[in-house]
Formats: sequence, structure tokens, C-alpha cells
Amino acid sequence: MAQQRRVQLSTQRPTSTVCVLGTELSLDVCGSAPKDAVAFHVQGTPGVKLYVVHETQSVKLPSSVCRWPLAAGTEVLLAMDAPSKDVGDEKVRISYFREAGGVPVGRAMLYLTCVEVSLDTDVSRSGAVSRTLLDKATWTWGPDGHGAILLVNCDRDDPKAETLDNQDTAIRSYADLKDMSQMVLRTRGPRTIFAGHRLLLHVDFSDADKVGVFYGGNSIALEEYKHVLGGSKLAYTVKPSRHQEESIFYVEGLAFPDVGFSGLVAFHVTLLESPEKGLLETPIFTDTVVFRVAPWIMTPNTAAPLEVFVCSVDKNEDFVAAVGAMAEKTKCPLTVCPLLENRQDRWIQGPDFGYVARQAPEGASSLDSFGNLEVSPPVTVQGKEYPLGRILIGSSFPRFGGRRMAKAVKDFLVAQQVQAPVELFSDWLLVGHVDEFLSFVPAPDRKGFRLLLASPSACYQLLKEKQEEGFGEAVMFEGLKEVSKPTINEILANEGLRKFNNYVQVRKGSRGLLSIPPLCPSIPPFFPPFLCSPPFLSLHPPHSSVPRFVQPSFSPSLCPFVHSSTHLSLSPSLCPSLTCPPSLHPSVPPSSHPFLLNLSTHPSVHPSIPLSLPPFVPPSLHPSIHPFLPPSVRPSFHPPLPTPADPSPLPPIRAASTGTETS
Repeated sequence: MAQQRRVQLSTQRPTSTVCVLGTELSLDVCGSAPKDAVAFHVQGTPGVKLYVVHETQSVKLPSSVCRWPLAAGTEVLLAMDAPSKDVGDEKVRISYFREAGGVPVGRAMLYLTCVEVSLDTDVSRSGAVSRTLLDKATWTWGPDGHGAILLVNCDRDDPKAETLDNQDTAIRSYADLKDMSQMVLRTRGPRTIFAGHRLLLHVDFSDADKVGVFYGGNSIALEEYKHVLGGSKLAYTVKPSRHQEESIFYVEGLAFPDVGFSGLVAFHVTLLESPEKGLLETPIFTDTVVFRVAPWIMTPNTAAPLEVFVCSVDKNEDFVAAVGAMAEKTKCPLTVCPLLENRQDRWIQGPDFGYVARQAPEGASSLDSFGNLEVSPPVTVQGKEYPLGRILIGSSFPRFGGRRMAKAVKDFLVAQQVQAPVELFSDWLLVGHVDEFLSFVPAPDRKGFRLLLASPSACYQLLKEKQEEGFGEAVMFEGLKEVSKPTINEILANEGLRKFNNYVQVRKGSRGLLSIPPLCPSIPPFFPPFLCSPPFLSLHPPHSSVPRFVQPSFSPSLCPFVHSSTHLSLSPSLCPSLTCPPSLHPSVPPSSHPFLLNLSTHPSVHPSIPLSLPPFVPPSLHPSIHPFLPPSVRPSFHPPLPTPADPSPLPPIRAASTGTETS
């Protein structure tokens, strides 16, 4: 329904007003009628469409009825189809009559100027701002939905800038502009009409700290772009150019959806009529557009990278070179972030690499690290589709104490709406990250992926085979400092270790939360051998009275890997070399550098899993092994009960490789 505005008329003097294209004016024919008038006649110039509403019927003029009764509920509506060329070039005349009188007892004249005022965005999500019949003041999800999208400008395009782009009020590069969405204000009509009217672009107070708006007028020079909306700036007066009908504004998101912020942001443009001196301006038209700030989205490991990033920091030259060789072999573009730009920041929170942080008032734990975030490929759960997958986070068992992801972080993940999180029991690990025992790899059939899970039972089977082959006295982890050196026989004889590993053996029944394809028999995970026994117990720091478990990682793990369509690149975690018998690691070269497996030619490729590496054992934390462990830090041994979040109904894919990760 078109916006409608009521216009008062007068028989004493002509009235002038503005009609905005696409709106209607309701003429107050009764309020301006002479005292003894009982009927009226209305006519207009060709550029005006007139309708008389009488007894709930709308009649387009001209019609066979010449005079209309001045009855309650009778009104005249008008609209215009094109902007005026001159001020007041269209008009309407109302003539009033007495009962059965032939001569008008009064006339009211209305001079009209039609202007176009339209605020537009990429409502159709086509990549361009255009006029549309879609409702630009609403926003709907999905491929058939509509509504403009806004990116959070949380990178740093200028390496010399001291803050992220969403923390300043300046545009420092054209790359910065490309991170923003366009909002176009279109104005057509006689330019002199705007001398007595004001165009006001404004944002709601509740949204002002979530967005920033820049305007450069007719210039393309960066220094001409000024910050006009956002923060403490709630409104900006636009002065339409005499030579251009469009004013282009650039909008950036400053904050992701979160508690108290759905992600929807509304902008308005209001045409104000300047009254006589001393009176307030009168709003005569408002146009509204709605953006949704794009949610923070995780991309799954099954998505092939478009580009690989690596930071050059102190003493990682060999690693950078190895990643470069990997990128060259897989024909994947590589960007090396130099030390001058990354400032020893190996997590790539550097130039042109956006990130977001949350403060946890209750304090943070290891479970708040990015290693405790995984995401599945697209899945359907109980008929509900998750086209971007579901986030997996590690947590403690719900009914007992232990570490949990900070509320601020979990609330943030839930607020994104598109990848409803699922909690998995991971607190039995020292670091406690979900990526230590599961990951996803692409597969050519079924749903296009497989879930890889760590399998302690497969590890015991492998060690048993080596024992039977005569390697029982082979010493594990030889060459590592401050680490116990058990033999294969000692590991297999440790009943406490076996008991706990039987417990942590991941059960296939927990797959229902993701509706994933069936797992392959005896999945051989590339999982670190967390082989712990009492000698592994140590104090950290040395003077502390609180014991902790040292859980070194001695093989390629589920944490850092990058795959292309033909290769899988793995990086061994923490350990500088693999010193156990070579026959235990036929697929793993003794190096701390990334290595490649050709998924089409590797001899251990499983028919339905594109990778096969030796399995290992998770950390042994069972109280029967460590009776001196304080109850406050003992894990509780109960079957895991993941708690999925309530699901709700959406950036370039990039893979970051930073070297080794301590598990």
C-alpha cells in the first residue's frame, strides 16, 4: 500500500505542495468547504490521477458523476506518474456548490510538484543496486528471499593503520570501499523545490553503533569521503546535486549479530517541508531500507581453499618454504604475510584478514580457542536443512563441573543463526579442543564427505600387530625430552591405560545430531598419540601445586590440514621428529614440516576415506591410574550427552595455515 498524506485546502488562497512519486495525497475536501456547500466537483491537469472514494467505492475521474456529495467518508485521492519539470506545473481544482445550485460558491486550488525520492540497496542480491518491486523495508532468508546484505568491515586494508577498519571513521584505500555495501539515494524533479525542503538521511539510535556510512559527493578522491552516519551521528542532511540524480553512500558493518542485536539495520531518508519561521519542519515522506549484517560463518574442511595464507615470523623459514612448495604443487595461490605486517602474530590477525573477539567476564579457558570450533559440511537433521553445516564445540559433561566455553563466545555463535552449535564432550582432554578427535574429509559419494574420528581401539590393534611381529621392546618417543619412554609391551600391559581408552572410544551412535553418513569400519584417524602414564604427570609451572598432564602430540593430527581436489596437506603437531619404529609410521615422513598425500595414488587410501594414517591413543586420565589427582580436577566418566542449540534458518573461502599447534 502506498504511503498517504493528507493535504489541507483553502478557498481563500491557493495551496502548493509536493507529491512524491509512488505516494498518494488525500485532499481534505470537507474541511475547506464553504458553510452552505453540499456538493463538490473536482478536476485536474493531465499529469494528475484523481479518485473519489464514496461509500467505500473508489471511482477514477473523470466519470459520469459530475458532482459528489459532501458526506462523511467522502475523500479525494490523487497520485502522479512522473516527476515535474517545473515547480507547480500540475494542479487540481475543487469547486463547491449549494444544493441544486449551478454557480460555485467557492473554489480551492492546489498546485502540485512531483519529485522522486528513493533510497535503494541491492535488495535482490544480484550484485548491483537497482529499483525493484520487492519490499525493501523487510528482509527474508534463503535463495528465494530478498534484502540487502552488509559485511562487517573487520579487516585492516592499510598495513600502516593502527586499528581495524571498523574501528576508525576514515577510508584509507579503495580496497576499504570494496568491503562496503552501496546505498543509493535517487532524487528527480525541479532542483529549486529542495530549497524549501530538506532531505534527511538517518539511522535509528539503537542501530547507530552497529554501522558506519561514508559519502564522497561527486568526487572519487579518497580524501573527499566523509563519515556521515554511525556512532554519535544519527542524521545527515543531503544536498542533491544539480547535475546528478544519484547520491551514492557506502555502508560498513561494525558489529556481528549478538545478544540483543539480530543483525537487522534500518536506514531512512525523510523529506521535510520547511514551514514558516519559528515552526518545526514537517515530514512529508519517508523511505526505508533494511540491511542484514552477514553472520560470522565458518567454512568446513571439505571446502577446497581459494588461497592459502601463512605468516613469516621468527625461526619459521623452513615451514614457510614447505607451505610454499605445497601450494605450488597443488596450484593454490599463496600469500605470505611478512613479519613487518604481522608483527609476530602467527594467528594471522593482520592486514586484510578480519577477525572478531569477545570478552568473557568470567575469564577464558582453553575451550575458548579457535581449535575448539569445527563445522560440519551441509547436513539435514530431522528434516531441517543446514546448508552451511553446524558448528561443533567441545565442552564438559553437563551434569558435572569442568571447563565450558565462555558464555559470551557461545552466545555469539548462537546469535549467528545459520550454523546452530552442537556441544560435544571434550573436557577429558588437556587442551579440550574438539578438533583433537574429529574432522571431516571430502568423499566422492553419498553426501560428499566423511567424518573422521579418533579410534584408540584401532591404535591398540596396530600396536598388538607390531608386538606380534617382534617389536614389543621397541621404545616409543625416543629422542624427546622430559617424556617417558615406554615400550610397546609396557603400553599394552597397562590395564589402566587400556580401561580409559576403552571409555573414550568414540561411539558411532552420537552421529545423529548431524545426520552424517555411515562411518567406515575401523576409521584410522590421524590423531596424536596421547599415551599417558603416571610418569607423564608433572607440575606446571614448576612451583605450582596443581598437577597437570603433559600430552605431547607425536604424529599428524586432526588439527591443521588443508586439502585441494587432489592432495591433502598435513602438519605434524609439536613433535620435531618421529622416533618410534618406522614400521609404525609407514605413511609419515620424519619431519615437522607439512607433507602431501596424493589422494589418488597413496597406497593406504581407503575405498571410502581419502586418507589412512596410524591411529593413536587419547590421554589417560582415569582416576584409578592417578589416585592422587585432586577430586576438583578429576574427570567424571559418564557417556557424553551433546546438547544441540535450538536451530534457526546464510564471504570468501580461505584457508589459514600457521604452522604447528600444541594439542
